[in-house]
Amino acid sequence: MKNIHILWVDDEIELLKPHILFLEGKNYTVSKCTNGVDAIELISENNYDIVFLDENMPGLTGLETLTEIKNSKPNLPVIMITKSEEEYIMEDAIGSKIADYLIKPVNPNQILLSLKKNLDHSRLVSQKTTSNYQQEFRKIAMDLAMVNSYEEWVDLYQKLLHWELELENIDDSGMLGILESQKQEANSLFFKFIKKNYEDLLTGSDRPSFSHTLFKEVVFPELSKEQSTLLIVIDNLRYDQWKAIEPHINPFYKKTKETPYFSILPTATQYARNAFFSGLTPLDMEKQFPDYWKNDEDEGGKNLHEKDFLAAQMRRLNPDLSFDYTKITTLKGAKELDTNFNSLKNFDVAAVVYNFVDMLSHSKTEMEVIKELTGDEKAYRSLTLSWFKNSPIFSTIQKAQKAGMKLIITTDHGTINSKTPTKVIGTKNISSNLRYKTGKSLTYEEKDVYAVKNPKAIFLPEQHMNSSFVFAKEDLFFAYPNNYNHFVKYYKNTYQHGGVSLEEMIIPCAIFEPK
Repeated sequence: MKNIHILWVDDEIELLKPHILFLEGKNYTVSKCTNGVDAIELISENNYDIVFLDENMPGLTGLETLTEIKNSKPNLPVIMITKSEEEYIMEDAIGSKIADYLIKPVNPNQILLSLKKNLDHSRLVSQKTTSNYQQEFRKIAMDLAMVNSYEEWVDLYQKLLHWELELENIDDSGMLGILESQKQEANSLFFKFIKKNYEDLLTGSDRPSFSHTLFKEVVFPELSKEQSTLLIVIDNLRYDQWKAIEPHINPFYKKTKETPYFSILPTATQYARNAFFSGLTPLDMEKQFPDYWKNDEDEGGKNLHEKDFLAAQMRRLNPDLSFDYTKITTLKGAKELDTNFNSLKNFDVAAVVYNFVDMLSHSKTEMEVIKELTGDEKAYRSLTLSWFKNSPIFSTIQKAQKAGMKLIITTDHGTINSKTPTKVIGTKNISSNLRYKTGKSLTYEEKDVYAVKNPKAIFLPEQHMNSSFVFAKEDLFFAYPNNYNHFVKYYKNTYQHGGVSLEEMIIPCAIFEPK
């Protein structure tokens, strides 16, 4: 550890000699100062690592000195020391971004603890995090060998996400590599679980909430005429991205419930989001609403009737509840919604679909600058969080809190960074998605896919006689033999959805009450 240089500012500095000797015995260098004016001059001339600052000094007070220090060196940590426990002094100091706050008389161990907390925090946290994950690694490995239900998969995925978010803040690429290997193994086993159990999960009595059941089972019980609800569906939001966003909602809302639910296959917008708004499987949508539903080969937009689907579901569940539906695909649209917020609170439920994250994932394929900004999962989360904090949707959420509205945030499916190509051959009408294919006479690597020869068995429409669906496993993406190398180079390391992975299928629905 490098030698730490401390500036201690106190008008009774000679009385603190035992403390200073204690710190010097721990290899800290301590410079002394008796007033704020001299302290400001010393700080301008020297590079101190941290400042101990007495609050109650004659002349320039501690708080006034703190303001000057922060004006000249905003990132220099300052620990305020005072005899007073008055709340306004503490609030002023904290508002000025002090690093810590100690009440006199302080003892040497208090000072040492504060130093370690503020100067050695990153190293200590890194060591502790690494040690904890090493201990947890074996348990996760054992769980992977035994997991055999959808509940266990949800729990295990949550554990992996927890450690991914913990380890992203430490400087240990080895640990991250080990975690990545565990995630890959988990996805391999999850694929086998889905391939074996998906049909039974859809129809069994013990099943998770799916895209087509979530609204009725989780969302609808929260709706009432006594309190309006803002329902936000962020397209293509993974669980790790949600975990990055959630802390910024917590100052305004208290979470009362979180339901991890399963996206149906294909994990694609036209299937999963239409299923959410309609409360129906794709097969039932095609039967009951042939004018609204479009299959992969059909011309035209595939998500043009979400409002109609929602209207039909609301009529079935409770026709007395009023609702609104808005789809946001541009910044202009988001700003208009925020500006016209007062109209939202007039409805029992105001549903808003945000397409930004989906556009972000597609942009990684099409724009070099986005590829640079989303080079890994941590960067992808960071960019998503940056969007959220600066988006009009964050302002809308804060307005909803002030209006006393309940808040529900969910998504339709996740996405996965697709790294490995697998070949597929089909007719010219084969669907274009890179993580699933549907059509006639499909040829593929059997080990790489979950193949469904009878789509109706998993409640999907059958476009033609002998049409089938295939879903890519893990991080695979489909590539055609023609111009194969160019195709692989273009789509490798891009975010795709439609297939079978933890990231695409297990997704959040969170319910909040205003604080």
